[in-house]
Amino acid sequence: MNKRRMPEIVLISALGILLITGKTFTSEGDTRHNQEYSGEHSGYNHHGGQHRFKDAEVWAKRFEGPKRDAWQKPDAVIKSLNLKQDTIVADIGSATGYFPVRFARALPKGRVYGIDIEKSMVDYLNERAGREDLPNLSSILGKPDDPKLPEPVDVIFICNTYHHIEDRQFYFEKLKKNLRAGAKLVIVDFIKGKLPVGPPDQMKLAPDEVISELSAVEYHLVQKLEILPYQYVLIFQLVK
Repeated sequence: MNKRRMPEIVLISALGILLITGKTFTSEGDTRHNQEYSGEHSGYNHHGGQHRFKDAEVWAKRFEGPKRDAWQKPDAVIKSLNLKQDTIVADIGSATGYFPVRFARALPKGRVYGIDIEKSMVDYLNERAGREDLPNLSSILGKPDDPKLPEPVDVIFICNTYHHIEDRQFYFEKLKKNLRAGAKLVIVDFIKGKLPVGPPDQMKLAPDEVISELSAVEYHLVQKLEILPYQYVLIFQLVK
C-alpha cells in the first residue's frame, strides 16, 4: 500500500465526464430522465448507455438557475469543504460550470479546472470564464477513462455522477495518480426514495454502497455531511 501525506486542496467536481462505453439511450424512461433531471452531469454513462449533452446553450438553461440552487445549495457545499484561498479545483464532468464558476469565485488565489468529455461543454465553460472574468478557471477536454488533469489535485469533487460510473473500482484506482498527498475525494449524490429531482431509484447508490466500493480501493471515509435535502455528501482520503 502506498503511503501518502496530506497537503492543501485541489478539487474535482464530477458532474459527468465519465463515460466507459459508447452506447446510446433510446428508452422512453431514459429520455424522460434526460429531460427532467435538473442536476448537471454531462456525458455520463449508466447501465450500459450514456447521455450526451452537445448543445451547451440549451443545457445551460436546464443546469443553472434558482430552482436548482434551492436543493443543490452550492454555496453551503463549498463552505462545508473549508477550502483555502489557493486551493486547486478540478471539476470532472463540469458541463456548463455550475460548480466550477462558484469555486473560482470562492478561491481567487487558486486554480479551477472544469473537465468534460463533451467539447461543446468545454468550449462553453471556457467562454463563460472569459465573460465572467474568471482567469483562474479553465475547462479541459477529458477522456472516458482519463480526466486529463494538467497537474495533481488536492480534492476530487464528484457531484451527481458517481452512480453513473461503470467499473468504479478501476476508475478510482487509476485516479490515484492525479491526487496530491492528503487529497480529498468528495462524493455528492442522490439518496434513495421518491424525490422531486434526480435519477430513477434503480440508478441510485446508497451511501454505504459508495463507502464499501471506495474502501476496497483504499479510500477511507473521513466525514459524512447532511446538509442537502435530497443528497448525501461523503468525504474520503486515501489510506495512509
